[in-house]
Amino acid sequence: MGWIKRYIFFHNKRHPGSMGGDEVNAFLTSLAVDGNVSASTQGQALAALLFLYRHVLKDPLPWLNDVVRATRPSRIPVVLTPPEVRLLLDQMKGVPKLIALLLYGGGLRLLECLQLRVKDVNFERFELYVRDTKSRRDRVTTLSRTVQPLLREHLERVRALHKRDLARGFGAVFMPTAVERKLPNAAKEWGWQWVFPARRRLCDDHGVERRLHLHETVMQRAIRDASLRADLGKRVTCHTLRHSFATHLLERGQDIRTVQELLGHRDVSTTMIYTHVLRLGAKGVQSPLDAL
Repeated sequence: MGWIKRYIFFHNKRHPGSMGGDEVNAFLTSLAVDGNVSASTQGQALAALLFLYRHVLKDPLPWLNDVVRATRPSRIPVVLTPPEVRLLLDQMKGVPKLIALLLYGGGLRLLECLQLRVKDVNFERFELYVRDTKSRRDRVTTLSRTVQPLLREHLERVRALHKRDLARGFGAVFMPTAVERKLPNAAKEWGWQWVFPARRRLCDDHGVERRLHLHETVMQRAIRDASLRADLGKRVTCHTLRHSFATHLLERGQDIRTVQELLGHRDVSTTMIYTHVLRLGAKGVQSPLDAL
């Protein structure tokens, strides 16, 4: 609503129904040229206007060709050293700590971890199966031996919660649309339950109470609070643990192709960013000053 308001005021309060692609182009270009906004901010404005025309005015915009795009800077990721990771984890407890262990131990994105289901955990092969990823490609990553006992205990508590839900006539979780149609009873099966279920049940479109996974903000706040208590002097997010996972593997001599597969990157050039933050110096080169 904020972006729609700015768009209308930018064009002197003209009704958006009387405007179209040219006016949207002019607004987005002004954001980049005059407002000097970031690429993500410009993309957010575009998404708001697409929603306005597509879903509110029922008049989809034509293809936008002449927009001056805000440049997306190439930034080196924030990476923690192994001692800093230990300090961060020592400031956490309970379910947030277990999630943090999985993020760092397997290089998972936050939503990938929260969307894990019981059937995606393979204790015998020390593997996690990651579904519906950012790149739309399922992948397998490593399950740390250290975290296994904690994860087993956690799943026993989740199973007890699931049994209580079933006894009360609930026990279903939100399911992918296709699976819901093909396997109507799967939503109550143990294998499809969330590894990290939310505390409360929610009603779906048909009025059926189901459980969703833990919300992202719970973990984001926990990481932020732990980083402040650890006094790391860095801006630490959940994704920082994924960056640290990749960098520490490379520092230990793991080949970059394997790291690429574990992270789920389509192109190895994306994984190459972590070579810039190795402890050996820029691009893995030792300074000549150290030899003097």
